[in-house]
Amino acid sequence: MSIQFKDETFRGDYTFSNSQWAINRFPFPFHEDSFMYSVNMEQHSGGPEGSVYEKRFDVDEHYLSEMKDRAIVLDEDPLRCQSLPHMNLAGWDLLELIMMSKSEDYPDLFELHRDGTHWRWINRPMGIDDSFVFMDNTTLPYAPMEYITRQAQGDFCVLDQRDDNLWMDAGMVTTQADWSLDFDIGMNFFEWHAPVPRAHEMGIFKRALKFLLAIQQGTPARRLNWTLTVNPLLDTSPENYHKWGIEKASLTPENVGEKQYLRVELQTFFRLPRSNALVFPIRCYLIKFADLVTIPKWGRRLHRVLRDIPDDLATYKGFIANRELLVSYLSQFDDGAETSPGVWPDLHLEK
Repeated sequence: MSIQFKDETFRGDYTFSNSQWAINRFPFPFHEDSFMYSVNMEQHSGGPEGSVYEKRFDVDEHYLSEMKDRAIVLDEDPLRCQSLPHMNLAGWDLLELIMMSKSEDYPDLFELHRDGTHWRWINRPMGIDDSFVFMDNTTLPYAPMEYITRQAQGDFCVLDQRDDNLWMDAGMVTTQADWSLDFDIGMNFFEWHAPVPRAHEMGIFKRALKFLLAIQQGTPARRLNWTLTVNPLLDTSPENYHKWGIEKASLTPENVGEKQYLRVELQTFFRLPRSNALVFPIRCYLIKFADLVTIPKWGRRLHRVLRDIPDDLATYKGFIANRELLVSYLSQFDDGAETSPGVWPDLHLEK
């Protein structure tokens, strides 16, 4: 289908909304009626057709609005994009990966023309037509990582691999779920995951790191992560907690369906060829409860997950104070019916 880009906001008047197409393809994260951390990695090899997993870097109806929001965040806080000096080569690797992927997967929207080191990049939705010399920073308006991630949805962490570990040494992070690139820059894999409850004791991160270190070029991986947010905010950073944290107190039984959002991250992992760095894109998808429950399987399952999740995980996910209100709202959409395995909606049963 031809993507119809929307003009919407993720702050202020919050005009963000999902079309029926976006609702149906939302990456619902729960494969069963309960939740506990696991190393839920799988190959990012495309498909099913039309899903957010089909392309290497998903482009959807929110593309232009998300890029406008990123520019606003960077204007207010340039430290949301940082790269340690030794990561410049990885930035060029990432630029090449995104340009090649988008031009091959969305040829109607993006073009990449290469004549040796002389490249031309065309981004039709954003009105960009730039020629530059590959590997020459002076020929771009920004450093290569910043240049291309100003044109790609989601956050990008660029991880240097050394000493049998991964190090957060570069990134473009403007849509994060309550963590800070400025705080985590230079940290290793275990250090930046330190706040996550239970997972360390369960050995989750040791197994995850072993998997990530073994990723080879051309065999990317993916997983889903989730949290909750009040209002369709992309920038839920610690730096701006004083702005968005207070919005949790605005929920009422009357508005919870419209104001409470499930926030899902499609996390992918790509090995970069020249630098051997690992790029960790984190694409954020938002859906309000009132839209989510139009898929009956999802409404039933989310009710059961939030009702039964342990308190420490509910606290970490940021909704312990509102859990009773959320569960009460969702309970009216849970008729007790059995849910089918997996994350996909039973659209053939739910029309």
